[in-house]
Amino acid sequence: MRQLVFGLLLEWSWSACGQTAPVADRVAKQNALFEEFYQTELKNSPERATAYGDYRYNSQLGQYSLAEIARQHAEADDFLARLKAIPTDGMSDKDLLSHRILEHQLEREDLNYALKNYEMPVNQQNGVHTRLADLPNAVPFDSVPHYEDYISRLRQIPRVLEQNTEVMRQGEKDGLIPSKVVLDKLPGQCDGIIAANPFLEPAKKFPAEFSDADKKRLTDEITKAINDDVFPAYKKFAEFLRTEYDPKGRPELSIESLADGKRRYVEAVKTMTTVNTPPDDIHEIGLKEVERITGEMTKLAENQGYKDLASFREAVNNDPKWRPTSEQQILNDYKKYIHQMEPKLPELFGLLPKSPVTVEPIPDFAKAAATHYVQGTPDGKRPGRVVVAVSNPTKRSLIDDEAVAYHEGVPGHHMQISIAQTLQGLPKFRLHGFYPAYAEGWALYSEELGKEIGFYKDPVSDYGRLNSEMLREVRLVVDTGIHHKNWSREKVIDYMHANDVNDALAQTEADRYIAWPGQALAYKMGQLTILKLRDEAKAQLGNKFDIKAFHDEISNGGAMPLDLLQERAEAWIKEQASKT
Repeated sequence: MRQLVFGLLLEWSWSACGQTAPVADRVAKQNALFEEFYQTELKNSPERATAYGDYRYNSQLGQYSLAEIARQHAEADDFLARLKAIPTDGMSDKDLLSHRILEHQLEREDLNYALKNYEMPVNQQNGVHTRLADLPNAVPFDSVPHYEDYISRLRQIPRVLEQNTEVMRQGEKDGLIPSKVVLDKLPGQCDGIIAANPFLEPAKKFPAEFSDADKKRLTDEITKAINDDVFPAYKKFAEFLRTEYDPKGRPELSIESLADGKRRYVEAVKTMTTVNTPPDDIHEIGLKEVERITGEMTKLAENQGYKDLASFREAVNNDPKWRPTSEQQILNDYKKYIHQMEPKLPELFGLLPKSPVTVEPIPDFAKAAATHYVQGTPDGKRPGRVVVAVSNPTKRSLIDDEAVAYHEGVPGHHMQISIAQTLQGLPKFRLHGFYPAYAEGWALYSEELGKEIGFYKDPVSDYGRLNSEMLREVRLVVDTGIHHKNWSREKVIDYMHANDVNDALAQTEADRYIAWPGQALAYKMGQLTILKLRDEAKAQLGNKFDIKAFHDEISNGGAMPLDLLQERAEAWIKEQASKT
């Protein structure tokens, strides 16, 4: 108690004298706030805690009611006020960067809360209904207590779906509803989840050491929870979507059609790209990048003996070698490319991932989703997952598989996120930060690293690399086209077809952009920033430039906004240049 009183008096004396507390004291106070913030985040999101390998809340699902959203917002505002009250004068670059990253995060959350974006929580790409259906892949099943935790979570699904329904009904009242094009898909997704019953999967693969009695008891309890709690809740949610929510879906595609729409889209762009580039400028960047890549594609086609790009594309698209005949063929392609890249990583990086990565198909009930990555736990016990779009395989193409495998697996998302989770000497919240422009920019940048290391040996696969990059440039054009220039879905599809995006992909991508304003811009804007920094490093360092050191510098601070990444990297370049 005497120490506490002394500390309070000391803090008062510094304040009363108008002086700033010593740097060490302020850093200690800041670090304590970082730890408190991190622990609060885990408590507020038990699913996130499980994803990070922290199982203290493993029997719980998060709270999603309007009251809880408001409570968490007030809590975040308090963290922001306390953070801003800590003077940063004299702090090290690392401590100052942590301060600025959290400040940026909390300010963005505050702005998105003011826009009530939380009132539109469900779409075909990312909704509570599909996240809950992924629980069997996202939680541990290595002990009887973990199975019991899972059963507890199954029994909470009715509450979670009911709370989301409450939030969506508030969105109806406030005129904040997604486009009907998106909503039309949701009831069918719920029906598909019921038909597939992924919730029963854990009862089909018990650890060998479980007793027969435990296996029977747990199977019976899982089955009962599914029949008594999960299925009735999903049927009720599907009925709400089908009869109440979907019919009220807005006819317009653009988010700018909503109240305060112009601001809403501008802020979505800022959130996703972490830069202040206006939508019109991004649209123009996209058009110029499409022209540039088209030139590179044309050169490749001519080098292969074709008179123009159109004839090369026609030949490739009609070549049965690049047309999959089954879902398994697509999965095998991804596995092959990821496995061939793994032993090459030490040539490009000093920091390497320690956890494994697996490849699996997107389940049929979620077939509207695009290929994506799901992080594993930091200890590697639950691997990272590349989850691949395989529906209608004969209408798909294998041309882009090599590039996308590097993007989602290594050296892309799996590598970057796995490394970030195990970084030393950083506040815990930075180990799990996610900024789309950083993460997706890195993953797109990683696609080209395959060529630098000697892959894309088949010219058609190299065309696939260019085609994959072209998709990201097309996204700059069509995302801003939809939400800022009022493009129709037909115009979006036609533009993608004109730039050799196959129809199956074009259909799902168009609906993704409609549902997720601004997200598709993150890839290219992030990649351009990393390429710019690499060019700066090579120009200023000359023979001192070390590609492994550069890559480690980009990744060893974890994810962050692009403006802060640029400041950090340019300071590193200056430091390297000063060394003799």
